[in-house]
Amino acid sequence: MDARTPDFSAARTAMQRYVDQEIMPGVSWAVLRGRDVVDQQCVGFADREAKAALRPDHIFRAFSNTKIFVTCSIMLLVEEGRIGLDDPVEKFLPQLGNRKVLKQGASSLADVEPAKSPITIRQLLTHSSGLSYGIFDPGTVLFKGYNEARVLNPLTPLSDMIDKLADLPLSYHPGTGWEYSVATDVLGRVVEVVSGHALDTFLKARIFDRLGMVDTGFSVPEAQQGRLVALYTGADVLDPMKPGLTRADNLPYPQAYRRPFPRLSGGGGLVSTLPDMLALVRALLPGSDALLKPDTLRQMMTNQLPAGQTIRFANLGPIPGKGFGLGGAVTFAPMPFDPPNSTGEFQWGGLAGTHWWICPQANTAGVLMAQRHMGFWNPFFFEFKRLAYQAVGG
Repeated sequence: MDARTPDFSAARTAMQRYVDQEIMPGVSWAVLRGRDVVDQQCVGFADREAKAALRPDHIFRAFSNTKIFVTCSIMLLVEEGRIGLDDPVEKFLPQLGNRKVLKQGASSLADVEPAKSPITIRQLLTHSSGLSYGIFDPGTVLFKGYNEARVLNPLTPLSDMIDKLADLPLSYHPGTGWEYSVATDVLGRVVEVVSGHALDTFLKARIFDRLGMVDTGFSVPEAQQGRLVALYTGADVLDPMKPGLTRADNLPYPQAYRRPFPRLSGGGGLVSTLPDMLALVRALLPGSDALLKPDTLRQMMTNQLPAGQTIRFANLGPIPGKGFGLGGAVTFAPMPFDPPNSTGEFQWGGLAGTHWWICPQANTAGVLMAQRHMGFWNPFFFEFKRLAYQAVGG
């Protein structure tokens, strides 16, 4: 194999295996070496029941891949001097001032103490604000509080979410922990308040149109719904390698992504395609100024968490070697499941299995797309990435 032509046959074989074993319905990807696409392929199905093959123009539910777009929106406003990273959030959303924090071991929402400091924009970007999600930690006081308040209600606008959060305590003092949260939805509302435009209008004008992203938005137009990939759930949420897929197009709620809803979720509301996501990733490559200044990109890809702190999920515990930049995880020490040369990698993904990564040191970046609920950091992603890095470096 010519050194200039990476061999992705091992990656394709591996992804086909996940499809054949009914762990993933279909997988599509594009991999960059430097700024050049060195591989772009699709395996499996967009719709298993209809036996419709996955194509590059199929539309995916981005879920948390939405977060990088809102991060970029905030950073555009930071570059314009309209937001400071260390501004307190109440400068823009007064309801979120004077926070209360749940005491350790709290048995009710009333068991609180005053926050030692305000929430900053930087802490919202890094999920270190003390906010929660109300999804990943059932049985906790905050989970119950978030769900009773209907914090994630798609039938109300973002302004309503801010009002609901105003009455709920934080899970820890701002800046002292890491918890995946609605912080990016809050930032979506900050974008609206600062810019004077609805989030969808801002994203289209400042990012989608600028980068030629024609299929990214908060819902799929009716005429294009034949291109929306079917969504599936796995056989066992605790065993990602258990075979079996069940159709689940109505997650996370009926008609999601098929019609406009009042809630423009900055944390999980977008749909996108492989070419559109590739356009964004290209614009975020080191040295690019297609969207943001190179210094801004460097800052985004720098771990912002204090020494000794890593990201953690309620169901997984701490993730060794992974910090968080502005809008995505940063690998500061590769683990056995990571490519060995992935130090400095900046990456994130969505609940249904859409992922992106950028690694300056290994001179590679990529997008990997699937639609299986709880496909975020599924084994298929780690295996693909190891093989992709190998091919690019080989």
